Amino acid sequence: MNLSLTLSNDRSEVGRLVDRVEAFGVEAGLPPDVTFRLTLSLDEIVSNVIRHGLDDEPSHQIVVTVDVADGWVTATVVDDGAAFDPRDAPLPDLDAPLEERQAGGLGMHLVRTTMDEIAYRREDGRNVLTVRTSAAGRDPATNGGAGPTVPG
Repeated sequence: MNLSLTLSNDRSEVGRLVDRVEAFGVEAGLPPDVTFRLTLSLDEIVSNVIRHGLDDEPSHQIVVTVDVADGWVTATVVDDGAAFDPRDAPLPDLDAPLEERQAGGLGMHLVRTTMDEIAYRREDGRNVLTVRTSAAGRDPATNGGAGPTVPG
Protein backbone atom coordinates (compact mmCIF):
# COMPACT_ATOMS: atom_id res chain seq x y z
CA MET A 1 0.00 0.00 0.00
CA ASN A 2 1.32 3.48 -0.74
CA LEU A 3 0.57 7.17 -0.50
CA SER A 4 1.93 9.93 -2.71
CA LEU A 5 1.36 13.57 -1.92
CA THR A 6 2.67 16.72 -3.59
CA LEU A 7 2.80 19.76 -1.34
CA SER A 8 3.69 23.38 -1.97
CA ASN A 9 6.18 25.21 0.23
CA ASP A 10 3.42 26.78 2.32
CA ARG A 11 3.19 26.11 6.05
CA SER A 12 -0.53 25.40 5.76
CA GLU A 13 0.37 22.29 3.77
CA VAL A 14 1.74 20.62 6.91
CA GLY A 15 -1.80 20.20 8.26
CA ARG A 16 -2.87 18.52 5.04
CA LEU A 17 0.14 16.23 5.22
CA VAL A 18 -0.66 15.22 8.80
CA ASP A 19 -4.31 14.51 7.95
CA ARG A 20 -3.39 12.38 4.95
CA VAL A 21 -0.69 10.40 6.77
CA GLU A 22 -2.99 9.71 9.72
CA ALA A 23 -5.73 8.48 7.37
CA PHE A 24 -3.20 6.39 5.46
CA GLY A 25 -2.05 4.77 8.71
CA VAL A 26 -5.61 3.70 9.46
CA GLU A 27 -6.19 2.44 5.90
CA ALA A 28 -2.93 0.50 5.95
CA GLY A 29 -3.76 -1.04 9.33
CA LEU A 30 -0.64 0.36 10.99
CA PRO A 31 -0.45 0.28 14.78
CA PRO A 32 -1.24 3.70 16.30
CA ASP A 33 2.33 4.16 17.57
CA VAL A 34 3.74 3.64 14.08
CA THR A 35 1.29 6.13 12.56
CA PHE A 36 2.09 8.63 15.32
CA ARG A 37 5.87 8.33 14.86
CA LEU A 38 5.55 8.52 11.08
CA THR A 39 3.30 11.57 11.25
CA LEU A 40 5.56 13.31 13.78
CA SER A 41 8.65 12.65 11.66
CA LEU A 42 7.11 13.79 8.38
CA ASP A 43 5.63 16.89 10.04
CA GLU A 44 9.10 17.83 11.30
CA ILE A 45 10.90 17.05 8.05
CA VAL A 46 8.46 18.96 5.82
CA SER A 47 8.27 21.88 8.27
CA ASN A 48 12.07 22.14 8.18
CA VAL A 49 12.12 22.00 4.39
CA ILE A 50 9.58 24.83 4.18
CA ARG A 51 11.17 26.94 6.93
CA HIS A 52 14.85 26.51 6.09
CA GLY A 53 15.31 25.00 2.64
CA LEU A 54 12.65 26.77 0.59
CA ASP A 55 12.46 30.22 2.13
CA ASP A 56 12.66 32.09 -1.17
CA GLU A 57 9.71 33.63 -3.01
CA PRO A 58 8.93 31.17 -5.83
CA SER A 59 6.60 28.25 -5.30
CA HIS A 60 8.26 24.87 -4.86
CA GLN A 61 6.97 21.34 -4.72
CA ILE A 62 7.70 18.84 -1.98
CA VAL A 63 6.88 15.25 -2.85
CA VAL A 64 6.14 12.86 0.00
CA THR A 65 5.68 9.14 -0.59
CA VAL A 66 4.90 6.48 1.99
CA ASP A 67 5.05 2.76 1.26
CA VAL A 68 4.15 -0.20 3.44
CA ALA A 69 5.77 -3.42 2.26
CA ASP A 70 7.61 -6.41 3.67
CA GLY A 71 7.04 -5.37 7.27
CA TRP A 72 8.44 -1.86 6.84
CA VAL A 73 7.01 1.63 6.49
CA THR A 74 9.23 3.74 4.25
CA ALA A 75 8.67 7.45 3.70
CA THR A 76 10.59 9.61 1.26
CA VAL A 77 10.60 13.41 1.06
CA VAL A 78 11.98 15.03 -2.11
CA ASP A 79 12.51 18.78 -2.44
CA ASP A 80 14.58 21.20 -4.50
CA GLY A 81 15.72 23.29 -1.56
CA ALA A 82 19.20 23.97 -0.28
CA ALA A 83 21.28 20.84 0.23
CA PHE A 84 20.94 19.59 3.79
CA ASP A 85 21.87 16.21 5.20
CA PRO A 86 20.01 15.96 8.52
CA ARG A 87 22.31 13.17 9.64
CA ASP A 88 25.04 15.83 9.95
CA ALA A 89 22.97 18.07 12.22
CA PRO A 90 24.52 18.26 15.68
CA LEU A 91 22.72 16.47 18.46
CA PRO A 92 21.05 18.80 20.96
CA ASP A 93 22.47 18.88 24.48
CA LEU A 94 19.45 17.56 26.35
CA ASP A 95 21.33 17.66 29.65
CA ALA A 96 21.99 21.40 29.54
CA PRO A 97 19.61 23.69 31.43
CA LEU A 98 16.88 25.10 29.17
CA GLU A 99 18.25 28.63 29.31
CA GLU A 100 21.65 27.39 28.08
CA ARG A 101 20.44 25.24 25.20
CA GLN A 102 20.98 26.30 21.62
CA ALA A 103 17.84 26.89 19.57
CA GLY A 104 17.02 24.29 16.96
CA GLY A 105 18.00 20.71 16.41
CA LEU A 106 15.36 19.11 18.60
CA GLY A 107 13.08 18.28 15.66
CA MET A 108 15.69 16.27 13.79
CA HIS A 109 16.59 14.60 17.09
CA LEU A 110 12.95 13.47 17.29
CA VAL A 111 13.14 12.09 13.75
CA ARG A 112 16.34 10.22 14.58
CA THR A 113 14.81 8.65 17.68
CA THR A 114 11.36 7.86 16.27
CA MET A 115 12.51 6.20 13.05
CA ASP A 116 14.67 3.09 12.70
CA GLU A 117 16.67 4.25 9.69
CA ILE A 118 17.45 7.55 7.99
CA ALA A 119 19.08 7.87 4.58
CA TYR A 120 19.91 11.02 2.59
CA ARG A 121 21.23 11.73 -0.85
CA ARG A 122 21.44 14.72 -3.16
CA GLU A 123 20.24 13.78 -6.65
CA ASP A 124 19.75 16.07 -9.67
CA GLY A 125 19.65 19.19 -7.48
CA ARG A 126 17.14 17.67 -5.08
CA ASN A 127 17.26 16.47 -1.49
CA VAL A 128 16.02 12.90 -1.13
CA LEU A 129 15.45 12.00 2.52
CA THR A 130 14.17 8.53 3.36
CA VAL A 131 13.06 7.36 6.79
CA ARG A 132 12.00 3.85 7.67
CA THR A 133 10.49 2.00 10.61
CA SER A 134 9.00 -1.38 11.36
CA ALA A 135 5.33 -1.64 10.43
CA ALA A 136 4.79 -3.81 13.52
CA GLY A 137 5.68 -1.03 15.96
CA ARG A 138 8.19 -0.98 18.78
CA ASP A 139 8.36 -2.85 22.04
CA PRO A 140 7.27 -0.25 24.64
CA ALA A 141 9.49 -1.89 27.28
CA THR A 142 12.60 -1.01 25.30
CA ASN A 143 11.20 1.88 23.25
CA GLY A 144 12.35 -0.18 20.29
CA GLY A 145 15.77 1.41 20.49
CA ALA A 146 16.49 4.11 17.96
CA GLY A 147 17.94 2.40 14.97
CA PRO A 148 20.97 3.28 12.95
CA THR A 149 21.37 6.25 10.72
CA VAL A 150 22.27 4.71 7.40
CA PRO A 151 24.27 6.15 4.55
CA GLY A 152 22.46 7.60 1.53
